[in-house]
Amino acid sequence: MTLTVTSKRSSYLWEPSEERLNESNIKAFAELAEQPLFPYERLHRWSTTRLDEFWSNVWDFAGVIGEKGRTIYTPSTSMPDAEWFPHARLNFAENLLRGSVDRIAAYEADENGVTRSITLKELKEAVAKAQEGLKKLGIRKGDCVAGITTNDIHGLTALIAAASLGAIWTSCSPDFGTKGIVDRIGQVKPKVLISTLHYQYKEKPYNIEEKVKETADSLEGLQAVVTLNGNTDLAGVKTLSWEELCDNKAVEPVFTPTGFNDPLYILYTSGTTGLPKAIVHSAGGTLLQHVKEHQLHCDVKKNDVLFWYSNTAWMMYPWLVTGLASEAALLLYDGSPVRSDNLSHLWDIAEEVGVTHFGTSPKYLETLAKAGVHLKETHALPCLKSILSCGAPLAPEQYDWVYQTIKQDLFLASISGGTEIIGCFVMGSPVHAVKRGEIACKALGMAVDVFDERGASVYEEKADLVCTQPFPSMPITFFGEGGDERYRKSYFSKRPGIWTHGDLAEQTIDEAFVIYGRADTTLNPGGVRIGTAEIYRAVDHIRDVKDSIVFGHPKENDEEIILCVVTDHLSNTLAGEIRHKIRAAASPRHVPKAIYQVSEIPYTINGKKVEGAAKSAASGKKASNEASLRNPSSLQAFRQLLEKEYF
Repeated sequence: MTLTVTSKRSSYLWEPSEERLNESNIKAFAELAEQPLFPYERLHRWSTTRLDEFWSNVWDFAGVIGEKGRTIYTPSTSMPDAEWFPHARLNFAENLLRGSVDRIAAYEADENGVTRSITLKELKEAVAKAQEGLKKLGIRKGDCVAGITTNDIHGLTALIAAASLGAIWTSCSPDFGTKGIVDRIGQVKPKVLISTLHYQYKEKPYNIEEKVKETADSLEGLQAVVTLNGNTDLAGVKTLSWEELCDNKAVEPVFTPTGFNDPLYILYTSGTTGLPKAIVHSAGGTLLQHVKEHQLHCDVKKNDVLFWYSNTAWMMYPWLVTGLASEAALLLYDGSPVRSDNLSHLWDIAEEVGVTHFGTSPKYLETLAKAGVHLKETHALPCLKSILSCGAPLAPEQYDWVYQTIKQDLFLASISGGTEIIGCFVMGSPVHAVKRGEIACKALGMAVDVFDERGASVYEEKADLVCTQPFPSMPITFFGEGGDERYRKSYFSKRPGIWTHGDLAEQTIDEAFVIYGRADTTLNPGGVRIGTAEIYRAVDHIRDVKDSIVFGHPKENDEEIILCVVTDHLSNTLAGEIRHKIRAAASPRHVPKAIYQVSEIPYTINGKKVEGAAKSAASGKKASNEASLRNPSSLQAFRQLLEKEYF
């Protein structure tokens, strides 16, 4: 039997071929579950109505290694109190280290290109040695191991070794400041810290030995520090090199069984509104959510090569790591995505190692587009099947640019979710056509909706993104005192029993989605809700604008829209063009009252614009999340902003 998709509109940029559709994982899954694949909306309703059937079938389809147990799902009157797989036993690391031992498990690359690769056999042996070393340092199930690591094979090995023992892994990127690191991993009191001592970014070397010393001094209960690329002496704590940690005869890791809901990761929110929340995620929930997303929505298959440009602090790093559970190889990249002499550096690497799924951000694609990069002329990319994007909404023009300049036969998917769920609420799928500016569908198993202030489901209106049924990757808790209460207050206080995510979104008649940004940065001039993404979509494609940020400034019981741009020279002509583009692309209400020129925009370490920090600085208030910023000095210009000339 063959299946075909009929196009509803001529505006589709890509549709799956009959061959691709029939060979898709999601079709095979529907057959396993004895459910029709089309209409997709029916399959989705089944996945959120028969939660036990759906997630049990995900376990079976992905071939999860472990004991599933008879009980899949026990509902509760409270969404966070629902139970998943209460009798299951598994080990997360065992599910990563699966498949043919001769296959490539990971490629490592940096600003100089591909540096090495490792087979699964070699990775298993490296994990075994690191595991033995951690055991000698006293690490047991439930202990916390922290990393200040780059996105490389050593960092991957350390993470898997910790998970193999049933320990909890948490990590920060080495470009965080000491306070930013301590604000995060200091909350969870790790027993062992594994850290790099130097790294490179934008072709410049950085030595962080002093930062590591300051961090170690600040971590309560720290018993040992393992250094990944060099030696250092830390007063008051046992210190050894990675080579010393792994100096043993272990060759096969031993996997400590854990419960489905035992902790695996502690991740941190961006810290855009205060001290980062330390979110505890379960081993089973993380694994099941990721294999569902990889295999059913992204169509990742054995021997594919999965890549996401990410540092080790962002949610997309563990998302990438779980690609091993689908027996795909990982491309681990550390450094700037572009070189001063080569904007296509990542694509050179992607072509060399045969990347099939290329994960990136709208900002990176925008950089290439403004520079006039036309990859079709220089890169064949024969293995590339999909480009995935998250971190910010992907603008309609960027959909056009991808198909015009990279590759025509390409499954492009903008995806959206959060650190809080270590996964996605809305995604693409290999059986959905791609329409410019839209996220194709609700993720299977996720009862996603858009609710207005009445609590009513609405279409073609901007309102709150919600989830109305439990799912396995909901957090266990927030780490620390009062964690359960803080967790419930964050997501269930506005609508008891319903997860309110904090995104401003719209669902179309066809049940596709548009994300407009965070609800807490929504603009409200004249009482009309405006998502910041609507303004960025218009501004970011103006060639003379290198970057921008927008926020609301209080004015006589209302607020005015303030736009700040990074440009070589802001003039009346450019300001006029900006306003014209915003008016044409959005509405007259979106047009900023004032446009200012600044030298740089505040970003978190994970690459997210921080409208709240810019707004606070412009209002003469202290930004509560300054330690989370990649460039806190950028706020100085905003503190003096309203005294400057504007256009």
